[in-house]
Amino acid sequence: MIAHWPTALRTGGTRARRGARLLRETPMIPLAIIGVIVLGAIFAPFLAPYDPVKIDLTHALKPPFFQEGGSTAHLLGTDKLGRDVLSRLIYGGRISLVVAGAVIVVGGGIGTFLGLISGYSARRLDAVIQRGVEAVLSLPTIMVALVFVYVVGQSLLSVILVLSPFIAARFTRMVRGDVLRIREHNYVALARVAGASDARIIFRHILPNVASTIIVIATLEIGAIILVEASLSFLGVGVPAPTPAWGLMIADGREYLSTKYWMSLFPGLAIMATVLSINWIGDWLRDILDPKRQFV
Repeated sequence: MIAHWPTALRTGGTRARRGARLLRETPMIPLAIIGVIVLGAIFAPFLAPYDPVKIDLTHALKPPFFQEGGSTAHLLGTDKLGRDVLSRLIYGGRISLVVAGAVIVVGGGIGTFLGLISGYSARRLDAVIQRGVEAVLSLPTIMVALVFVYVVGQSLLSVILVLSPFIAARFTRMVRGDVLRIREHNYVALARVAGASDARIIFRHILPNVASTIIVIATLEIGAIILVEASLSFLGVGVPAPTPAWGLMIADGREYLSTKYWMSLFPGLAIMATVLSINWIGDWLRDILDPKRQFV
């Protein structure tokens, strides 16, 4: 027993150092920003000082509280219809997170399933799936969205449906790459020899080992989805007015950029802060979930 103490001490020391390193590398500011946005989206009815769609022309184009003519009644000012910018900003975070979450669940779920099947299956089925993935990825997202919304109509569901195939294609390609590597491991071969079915091997032995890849992809794609949703709303083919969406808020204020900058500035800053924070967190998750760093 005594002979094993040095090994145990080294192992404990390695774990302690790794824990300390992960703590130092934790992106506290991005996590705090995302935490504030998520809490704001969840508790928007309690946090927003005003109804985000209520029009009050008597208070139209009021500046933020820190500018001459502003007041604490409207901390970030009002837009051209007298709607409170802060309230619309809080509710806009809810729209962005709902769209991102729904697209990740739908597109990510389909893409993960297709990636597992493509990476594990025979060459012919793999080729068919990959040609479909390449076809989807070759399409211009914004152009497809414009046509799709024109055909089916503008709604929140339309945005989710048009973005899901593109996310599914990205998940399929990334998951397939991991499955091609994992299926050659000895434990997969042993499962085949033991008589395990293909479905059991895929979902019991392979899927848990690609979970880290799925988590990282999902985190990084959330930022991309928020950007695309904001772009579609800005172009008028995303979430329909008067629903408070960050891209729509920027579009509403583009005529007043030289004089009433706050209408577009604050939603633009919200998009920038959210996407940068999510990408930072995604990079951090990729580092801590990388098996090559487990014993560094």
